[in-house]
Amino acid sequence: MEKQAGGAKSGLVVALLVAGTFFMENLDATVIAPAVPQMAKSFAVAPVDLNTGISAYMLTLGVFIPVSGWVADRFGARKVFALAIAVFTIASLFCGLARTLPEFVAMRILQGIGGAMMVPVGRLVVLRVTPKEKLIGAIAALTWPALVAPVLGPPLGGLIADTVDWRWIFYLNLPLGILAFGLAWALVPDTRGEGAQPFDWPGFVLGGGSLFCLLYAADAMGQPVIAWEKVAISAVLGAGLMIAAVRHLTRTKEPMIELSSLRVQTFAVTIWGGSLFRMGVSAVPFLLPLMFQIGYGYDAFEAGLMLMAVFAGNLLIKPLTTPVLRRFGFRPVLIVNGLINAAAIGACAFLSPAVPLPVTWAVLFVSGMSRSMQFTAFNTIAFADIPRPAMSAANTLFSTSFQLAMGLGVALGAVAWRLGEALTGPAAAGSGGLPFHIAFVVVALVSLSSIADSLKLPADAGQAVAKAAK
Repeated sequence: MEKQAGGAKSGLVVALLVAGTFFMENLDATVIAPAVPQMAKSFAVAPVDLNTGISAYMLTLGVFIPVSGWVADRFGARKVFALAIAVFTIASLFCGLARTLPEFVAMRILQGIGGAMMVPVGRLVVLRVTPKEKLIGAIAALTWPALVAPVLGPPLGGLIADTVDWRWIFYLNLPLGILAFGLAWALVPDTRGEGAQPFDWPGFVLGGGSLFCLLYAADAMGQPVIAWEKVAISAVLGAGLMIAAVRHLTRTKEPMIELSSLRVQTFAVTIWGGSLFRMGVSAVPFLLPLMFQIGYGYDAFEAGLMLMAVFAGNLLIKPLTTPVLRRFGFRPVLIVNGLINAAAIGACAFLSPAVPLPVTWAVLFVSGMSRSMQFTAFNTIAFADIPRPAMSAANTLFSTSFQLAMGLGVALGAVAWRLGEALTGPAAAGSGGLPFHIAFVVVALVSLSSIADSLKLPADAGQAVAKAAK
């Protein structure tokens, strides 16, 4: 009994450590946006040119995440996780020291490689050391960085850029990275996968190339002036490579990404419906600060602070997540809470300077609660029925789809906003209000569509994990 309790306690410590590294990775994906004007001035380029520095990080994550499972199985999770932290930290230092845009982009790519190994390998470690009955709590610990970092990123980045220097956005990672490296080496077990299968180079080239092209097309659609030829070519090429990759992965004996987990319904629902949900919720932190600034005249820091209502909702619902899932089960929670999440996003379309501030905060607060609950439910049921030998392959596929959905969510927000501008005309686009209202309706509809998969789940889906949760 004592040994089991000690193992559970150790698993929680590892989960908290991994969550801390996730927070660094997720924060870096959002924190630099408010500092773009100052960074552009430092590099003597136009602000729009900084988009390459932001997208390079996201694209690198998408390309290299599929490699992480094989690397962890081959060389050991502790070594790979600790090395990933080191790479991420060193790259952060050189991002802050960069003097030109090409230098900065190169370091963001290196930082993305570290992040691509850090996130999925860290999750894999937690899945391997956590008993089934503790899985909801562990996944909840891993969920908060994805929820909190996009909320804290914009105000923190704006505050640092306004009061100190944008370079400190990256320097702050140094003490955190050094501490995380030491704790990882001391606490993380050096687990390995069974067997040493050869590396799947065709799968990496096809899959990585497909993700790169699709994410590049999504990023290009978020530009002020959309180069439709580039979007079309990248999208078609990406789709073609994706078809070739799936064909290869389903026929080769030792694929880089094992797709057999998609036969497990509780896992498949998190890939298809879960991706639509993540696209919707990741578009919200992108659209809200812009609407508050362009539509309502807030400065960057004030607009970022409005997202603290979302953060408060995230925090309040966390202690209730496990009891709710245990009481009602995954299927009802995913359906009802999914409806609440879509309604909360749609309600943002009705926000305006005339709406009382408490009402605005209430809408954002409910949005934060619903997205937190849905994140934890999707992330937990994903692995509820996956056998432990298949955890590595399932985790790699889950992490890849997760990153792709979050990246596409930002593009969804940008495209929905531009659709709003096109429908309302130049006058409304200049005022900033109505185009954003249309954008939130579009995003809400995408989020609503994520419920379709959950409706197909059996009533007892994930019941073993939910009932065993403590």
